[in-house]
Amino acid sequence: MLDYVLSGLMQRYQERVPDVAGIIAAMITENLIQVPEDIENDHIAFRTIGVPELGIQSLEKIFLHYGYTRRDAYQFPAKKLDAYWYAPPAPNYPRIFISELRVKDLSAEAQKIIASYTKEVLVDPVSNLDLNDGPAVDTFLHSALWRTPTWEDYEALAAESEYAAWVIYNRYYLNHFTISLQNLPASYNTVADFNTFLENAGFILNDSGGKIKESPDHLLLQSSTVAKMIPATFAGNDVHKIAGSYVEFAERRVLPQFADMPADQITREHRREGFEAGNADRIFESTYSSQTSK
Repeated sequence: MLDYVLSGLMQRYQERVPDVAGIIAAMITENLIQVPEDIENDHIAFRTIGVPELGIQSLEKIFLHYGYTRRDAYQFPAKKLDAYWYAPPAPNYPRIFISELRVKDLSAEAQKIIASYTKEVLVDPVSNLDLNDGPAVDTFLHSALWRTPTWEDYEALAAESEYAAWVIYNRYYLNHFTISLQNLPASYNTVADFNTFLENAGFILNDSGGKIKESPDHLLLQSSTVAKMIPATFAGNDVHKIAGSYVEFAERRVLPQFADMPADQITREHRREGFEAGNADRIFESTYSSQTSK
């Protein structure tokens, strides 16, 4: 079931994010991979809204059922977000990162707009799902949980929280997937090298806090593309361009205690695990107007 659900998520994500096909094609042309399946997916990420019946506590039930384990918590005070990451049941599966908007930290007006939509969800929708029915879960993750928002409500939310606006329109659509770099061929297996490759191929990178986001221990380095502006149909068939999803890149370095191990013996457990709030904070901005307006 997990394979089915992940496949469905990636299929729709690729349809909505033009950069995915472009990056994969560039990697194949450069002989970094032979087929798309050669890409190691470091993690996928979802955005949620913290209201009764929804948020992390609801969405995580799907992945906990499939064997994922909740790990570290993260807070993003300035963006009014909380998050957890989830370790997969086997190393061939991606990690999962789920963030949640602290709705109660927003203005009364923003809370009112959000409530006007989310109040349509009367019970936790995951509680009504057969989690052993892959097609049903796949359909749920790509279905509307509330009515289509108006452009006016979207703009009002975006003025206060671009994250809130993104979720009110996109719901549980996959926010990004992450290409793992450390096992790619030399000269492409670091964020610095891969960023150069991407920019030479014409891709635009998120430069909030610098194009390379690096953890204080220097063991987790990340970068991301800037989300493309895509046509979105709001209530009343009102069409406007908004930020879609994006692609992230991660380099997980070998932990100090394994530094002397032969390279061909290094596996996932020998590398830096988890996430870094400072990195993630900047990567969230890949859908923000400060980046997409460039």
